[in-house]
Amino acid sequence: MPTINVMREDDADAALPLPAYETTGAAGADLRANLPVSDRADGWTLAPMQRRIVPTGLRVEIPDGFEMQIRPRSGLAAKHGVTLVNTPGTIDSDYRGPLGVIMINLGTEPFNIGHGDRIAQAVIAPVVQATYTQVAALSDTARGGGGFGSTGRG
Repeated sequence: MPTINVMREDDADAALPLPAYETTGAAGADLRANLPVSDRADGWTLAPMQRRIVPTGLRVEIPDGFEMQIRPRSGLAAKHGVTLVNTPGTIDSDYRGPLGVIMINLGTEPFNIGHGDRIAQAVIAPVVQATYTQVAALSDTARGGGGFGSTGRG
């Protein structure tokens, strides 16, 4: 089991919990909004179709050979249309900057992000780096060059 070292930003609210798994079978650890002090009482409002980087107040150290995938929370998506713009977002093992979550409101109503709200989940996954080699031809397969929708409806 890899260990993720976590450091709080200087202005982060230390009372908020670190990322945590809510159940024993959970694949993702919940990430929370850690808003600037001036915005903690009222939160941030995302208008329909608005996107914003929401701070977590954290920096992480991910072991070599792993990545942190930032994924949406299904409840926010299903109930409010709030999701992540780039999903999954990838945090590489050599990144040490602030951990932000790029949220978007695809719903029809404004959505309030409160300080301490669970906004995303972090999944730790192994990474394999490949070697890329230019060749003159690729091997044949039954699918061949068939692209989007080529294997059936949808």
